[in-house]
Amino acid sequence: MNIQNAQQEVDNWIKDHGVRYFNELTNMAQLTEEVGEVARIIARRYGEQSEKESDKDKDLGEELADVLFVVLCLANQTGVDLQEAFNKRMDKKGKRDHDRHHNNEKLK
Repeated sequence: MNIQNAQQEVDNWIKDHGVRYFNELTNMAQLTEEVGEVARIIARRYGEQSEKESDKDKDLGEELADVLFVVLCLANQTGVDLQEAFNKRMDKKGKRDHDRHHNNEKLK
C-alpha cells in the first residue's frame, strides 16, 4: 500500500465509522498521546527503565500504527498529499545527506 492509498483508507474509515474528523488541535493532542505510548515502550523495552508487567503485552507495531493513523488524519484534514511530501523529502535528503553520514566520525 502506498501513502496515497493509506490516506484514502483512513478517509474512508472516518466517513464509515468515525462520523467526522476530530479537529486539528484534538488530533495534534492525540498524536502526542500516541507518540508518548511509543516512547514508553521504547524506553522500557530497549532503554534503561524496567518494563512493568502491564506494559509487557503492548505491541510496538500497533502503537506505531496508531501514530501513523493520526498523522494520516492530520494530512487528510489539512489537504497534505503525504506521498508527494514524502517523495520530495526523500529526494532532498538524498541530495543533502548523500555523504554526510558516511563522513560522520561518530557513526564509525
